[in-house]
Amino acid sequence: MPPRRLRYAITCIFTLLSVNALSADIQKTYFQRPLRIIVPFAPGGGQDTTARILSPKLTEITGQQVIVDNRPGGGGIIAAETLLRAPADGHTTYLASTAFVLTPSLRKSLPFDTLKDFAPITRVSAAAGTLAVHVSLPVRTVRDLIRLAKEKPGQITFGSAGVASSSHLSGELFKMLAGVDIVHVPYKGSALAVTGLVSGEVVMGFNNAISTMPHVRAGKLKLLGVTTPKRSTLLPDLPTIAEAGVPGFDNTIWNGIVVSAATPKPAIAALHDVMTRALQSQDVTERLAQDGATPVIGDTPADYAAFLKGETEKWSKVMRQAGIKPE
Repeated sequence: MPPRRLRYAITCIFTLLSVNALSADIQKTYFQRPLRIIVPFAPGGGQDTTARILSPKLTEITGQQVIVDNRPGGGGIIAAETLLRAPADGHTTYLASTAFVLTPSLRKSLPFDTLKDFAPITRVSAAAGTLAVHVSLPVRTVRDLIRLAKEKPGQITFGSAGVASSSHLSGELFKMLAGVDIVHVPYKGSALAVTGLVSGEVVMGFNNAISTMPHVRAGKLKLLGVTTPKRSTLLPDLPTIAEAGVPGFDNTIWNGIVVSAATPKPAIAALHDVMTRALQSQDVTERLAQDGATPVIGDTPADYAAFLKGETEKWSKVMRQAGIKPE
């Protein structure tokens, strides 16, 4: 082997050994007891599934048991307060989603500040929602839908999982950016919203791909686009709503880890390290894909903080325009 290549190979070996030693040191220094992922929803939902996909890999990496702690109720406030009451040492985390950034706009007063009292670690996963219409609607594209909605203001209905749900906000964002008058019909949960769309009670809706695709294959629904800014790996031939006629449209279904802002920076760095390693594993990637999601790899705490701020500002504006008032 030429001397230059030999030196390069030796450098790579020492770098790898140093990284492994650092990771082992992080585990030994910071993770001395079981870890907890607080989920603000009941077992069985999308966030709960994501937490349970992560937990075995985190156990493998840290050598500590990882407990998924479901704390539903209060619009996420109960779960957030549980986190803030726990020791701020990186052993207790909170799995946030869009609901986390909506809380300031939905509550007149909060016992915490979502942008100041929490320290972002990383986004964990991202998934695309879909814009689907009932098969009877005479449209084939997003532009067709916009044209029809403008011809029939107030006559096109869209269903959602409830007021201020992600599916509701997708519809309100669509109204705002496309300049159309469509009517919101809230249901008690996403399953009922999909049922309402399939039956024709409403003619359009924004739902996750997993719940929509069986009805598309059965010929009962038509897909027009995905809600993410980039095409979905699950539906690569389906355009984004943004590219199909509504520039700037983005409602990515996401999850991410936050901790108390009082958590020391070394513990935040250690937690970011193990989360990143977990997300890079093939088994986590494959299990997230089964749920229609992909891991978000390379998201720094600063990246995630900027993302949370942007999401809070965007949805606050949408809710004000939609007339959704805090309780």
